[in-house]
Amino acid sequence: MIIMMIKLTLALLFGLLIGLDRQMKQKQLGMRPSMVICIASCLLTIVSIEAFGKFGGENHPNMDPMRLAAQIVSGVGFIGAGVILRRSNEVISGLTSAALIWSASALGIAIGAGFYKEAACGILLLIAAVNLIPSLMKLLGWEKLNRYDVSLKVVVESNSRMTELIRHIQRIPAPVSEGRKSSDKAEFKIRHFKIKDLDSARQRMDLVLSVPNHYYLSEIYYYIKEFDYVLSVEAEQL
Repeated sequence: MIIMMIKLTLALLFGLLIGLDRQMKQKQLGMRPSMVICIASCLLTIVSIEAFGKFGGENHPNMDPMRLAAQIVSGVGFIGAGVILRRSNEVISGLTSAALIWSASALGIAIGAGFYKEAACGILLLIAAVNLIPSLMKLLGWEKLNRYDVSLKVVVESNSRMTELIRHIQRIPAPVSEGRKSSDKAEFKIRHFKIKDLDSARQRMDLVLSVPNHYYLSEIYYYIKEFDYVLSVEAEQL
């Protein structure tokens, strides 16, 4: 039991390290899906090893008790893929949900094979991986983890001031509000950028911004809306 808990905990920690590396580099695979996949994979490996000794052995030398379970994992993987959405060229959502769907099959296999302690330990670590640990990492104050993505669709007049607007977006000053000083500097990072001609007089910019958590979506919307050559703004938190 202790060895099993050590294995699952190490799986969580190693998955956390992978997720931290991806999230700090603003990649789609973050902490939650990395930890969930690593824990569930470890659980399935433990069940596979122990199941042979429990259900196989000398009396059933040709028996593979995990053959059917392997097919379950593959089949559920297709279900998990169905919840992954590509919302734009750079934004993918649903990875954590897909990982949890796949992990639910691992828990079901463990319970069905009679590994109740392993399943109980696995579900506790999965809940911690999805809810507790990401919040703890953000409380540590790592700036790259305290960000979210914003999708912007900005329609502007067709002129050479578009570059000026991009520079304003990237160097946007923090509005004065509770808990912030006017001298604070935000780091708005453009992760995806696309320009499209609507007609001879208008152009549309599609942007995905990486934004610090302390900014409200409305602040970003009204800041861009103030420019006289901006005709319309559509903002969405991803």
